Amino acid sequence: MVLGVLVGYVVHQAATPEWISGFAANIKLLTTIFLRMVQMIIAPLVFSTLVVGIAKLGDLTAVGRVGGKAMLWFITASLVSLLIGMVLVNFFQPGTAIDLSNADSTGAQDLVGKTKAFTLTNFVEHVFPKSVIEAMATNEILQLVVFSIFFGIAATSIGAYAKPVIKALEGISHIILKMVNYVMAFAPLGVFGAISAVIAVKGLEVFKFYGLYLLYFLIGILVLWSILLLVGFLLLGKRLPKLLKSIAQPLLIAFSTTSSEAVFPKLTEELERFGCRDKIVSFILPLGYSFNLDGSMMYMTFASLAIAQAYGIHLDLGTQLTMLIVLMLTSKGIAGVPRASLVVVAATCGMFKIPPEGIALILPIDHFCDMFRSMTNVLGNALATTVVSKWEGELEG
Repeated sequence: MVLGVLVGYVVHQAATPEWISGFAANIKLLTTIFLRMVQMIIAPLVFSTLVVGIAKLGDLTAVGRVGGKAMLWFITASLVSLLIGMVLVNFFQPGTAIDLSNADSTGAQDLVGKTKAFTLTNFVEHVFPKSVIEAMATNEILQLVVFSIFFGIAATSIGAYAKPVIKALEGISHIILKMVNYVMAFAPLGVFGAISAVIAVKGLEVFKFYGLYLLYFLIGILVLWSILLLVGFLLLGKRLPKLLKSIAQPLLIAFSTTSSEAVFPKLTEELERFGCRDKIVSFILPLGYSFNLDGSMMYMTFASLAIAQAYGIHLDLGTQLTMLIVLMLTSKGIAGVPRASLVVVAATCGMFKIPPEGIALILPIDHFCDMFRSMTNVLGNALATTVVSKWEGELEG
């Protein structure tokens, strides 16, 4: 990041406008490569973890009952998180700290592919797949989640015949998680490309935007944590402090690695030690990693609307609420992969006529935002798993 600032500043001061434009376009290829690599691993990760989680529960009645309770928590938490992001970004207006109204957005298609205007027909087509292969190839994650749920339920219903398949998918999920580590090794290059391009074009004025953006986002995280912990205390009572102590290490790991997936094994172990039954944990956690990423959800409305503000695009309340519902549904299944939420933000921006290339603006500061939202995702999933365990009478101790 520091090197990107230095290189971008030197180019901004010394080069001609034409040379700066060419430099920015070329250096942003590093960012494009990184984002495409992130997209590459999301689909197989979501499919393998979600199918294994559903199949391990072992009983269709239990799948329906536990799944229903889990979805009640997930949907409520997601709506609250999205609303917090929407309210705060409208109150603080972080995007107004920088003007991108004249920015070139021709490279947007490289980041998000083809986008369509929001209609009911397009939305239904976005949810229900006609081909799982096509859904994987085009990174239609919500379609993949729908297929994975059907696949997992079918695998559960046929019992022993499906065990080899489930075991293979479990192995695949571990391989993909290892790939996540490899892909994240390229994150510094993506950050370097993004910040070099922004500084070269805009100069150091961009740091005013970054400072305000991070400050306002942290206020949002603080509000979200307060709500989650309050609900957790109401439902778990005096056991909440013990739960927080149990998951302290996973929270720290998620914060330092910017990946809630990185703590999946450790979080599973700590929740079972806390008193949650293993069959509940093995179902709720993989499902939660696809459906219950509270920190990422709050960030999505915050980032999308901040980009709109930076481009001087005014969105009325009705449009913002529509965006909230679209994010609520299309973001499910993004998994806890670092910066995967940027892909959803970019696609949503394109759907609402906001230049999706604006995510290049927030990528340099995204690493720091990701530290806090990854930790929030872990807290949200730990609370969801524990609360559902209690509702099911499966919480020991």
